[in-house]
Parts: sequence; C-alpha cells; structure tokens
Amino acid sequence: MRVDAGLAKLLGLSRTVIASIADADDVLVDGRVVGKSDRLTAGSMLEITLPAPPQPVTVQAIPVEGLKIIHEDDDIIVVDKPVGVAVHPSPGWTGPTVVGGLLAGGHRVATSGAAERQGVVHRLDVGTTGVMVVAKSESAYSALKHAFKERTVDKVYHAIVQGHPDPIKGTIDAPIDRHPKHDYKFAVMQDGKPSITHYEVIEAFRAASFVEVHLETGRTHQIRVHFSALHHPCVGDLTYGADPTLAKRLGVTRQWLHARQLGFHHPADGQWVSYTAEYPDDLAISLEKLREEG
Repeated sequence: MRVDAGLAKLLGLSRTVIASIADADDVLVDGRVVGKSDRLTAGSMLEITLPAPPQPVTVQAIPVEGLKIIHEDDDIIVVDKPVGVAVHPSPGWTGPTVVGGLLAGGHRVATSGAAERQGVVHRLDVGTTGVMVVAKSESAYSALKHAFKERTVDKVYHAIVQGHPDPIKGTIDAPIDRHPKHDYKFAVMQDGKPSITHYEVIEAFRAASFVEVHLETGRTHQIRVHFSALHHPCVGDLTYGADPTLAKRLGVTRQWLHARQLGFHHPADGQWVSYTAEYPDDLAISLEKLREEG
C-alpha cells in the first residue's frame, strides 16, 4: 500500500494528516525517509514521529445572532440553530457556536463530556439549521447520550434534493466513512460505519423533490452523503455535487437541509416530548420559488 493509505489504516488518522507528517520527513522505512506516495512492504521497520497534540479548545461565551430557544427546563434546553453556527468549538473553527451562545445568554449547560463539548449529545452541520437539544443537568446528559446511542430518538429532517428519487419512499442502507481523498468530506465506503436513512417524497417539482427524512443512525453528513450517492444531492450542496445553476436560481447558498422535528423521552420523567423548528427565511423562500415554478 501507499504510505498515506497504509499509515492511515494503521494509526487511525486521516490521509491528510499522514501526508503532512510525511511531508515533514517524519516517516522512515528501514531508516530511510519516504514520501506519502511511496510504497510500504511487509517486514520493513517503520519509524513515525507524530506531531505535538493540538492545544485544547476552549468555549468562549459569545452571543449568537438568530439562536432561538424553543424550550427550556431544569434538565434540557431545546434550540433552533441558525445557519453558519457550529454546535461546539473545534480546531480551526473561529465562528459562533451553540454552546458559546447559550453560555453568553446565561443558560446553564451540563459539565459532562469533553471540555469543548459539554452538554452536547448530538450535532448538526454548520450549514444545517433546525432543532437540537443540549443537556443542562448531568443526569439529562447521561440519559440523552444513551437515547441517541440506542436510537430511541426520533430525528426528522426536511430536505430538497435534485431530481426525483425512485422509489418515492424508501430506505438507504449504505455504510459511511471519511472520503479517501478529501479529508473534509465523507462518502459511502464498503468498510464504513453502518448508516441507515429512511425517506419519503412529500412534494415533487420539475427539477427537485421535497423529502421528509427519518434518521435511524446519525453519521456525520449522513443525509448529504446518502442522497449524493443516489445522484440526488441536496439542492445547494456544492460539496456533494449539487448543480450550482439551480442553487443560484433558487437563491440557495448552502444545502437545503433542515432538522424539522426532534422527539425523545424526557430525561426527567420519561414522558415523550417532541419539538419543531420552522424553516428559516432562505429555505422557505426557495421552497416557494419551486412551488411557483411547478
């Protein structure tokens, strides 16, 4: 195998990270410096110098414009996340975060979890809007983490995808892993993590379809990757092959994907609760344009 591919599997790091290590002359085979595209052979002695670990990311309490509180009690806080906001801080991200916005608003967040992800039990992409829940109490954090892991949470998304999926109601069962060539993307991969998406076309237009999606699993970029694999990418999702001309015509500058509804057993009393987030203006306007076009 190539050095980048082989070491990525061996160390569990991305090929991009391995390539940067190799570019720094920090990969040796039998005492000889090798490049990322050189070949590994069985029985060789590998020496790898790993870079220093990144500095810990801290949460900054900064107000977030457009972050709406749908529901709050002693255990949970349910929010409507606006576009362009990450759920929590991460290396390289300097923009606003849900956690930082909640802290800036004086809301208490559970201290369980990694320092930069305290209270976070699930995530939405930066470019995806909609409903999500954050734990306030430690007991709620544990209960909700368990619920998401055991898939007892009802996650409903609305999306507009290009073309017309056939059949109009179905299940996409295809494993997902990080893209082998582009570190920022994911793809359907034979040895990826099990990923299951249920969908139904609600409305069909000439160039696109309005679909309701129920997630059984919650992989990163799952809906975007699955519909792209079917050759029906989310409208506006240029990262996963969407038509820029259609996106421009509809005035969409990001993927048309919205976390519409979230249901779960409340961690305090076990009662089933469900919360809904309305479409933001950019998605609502583009949907109306499609309806006008027929």
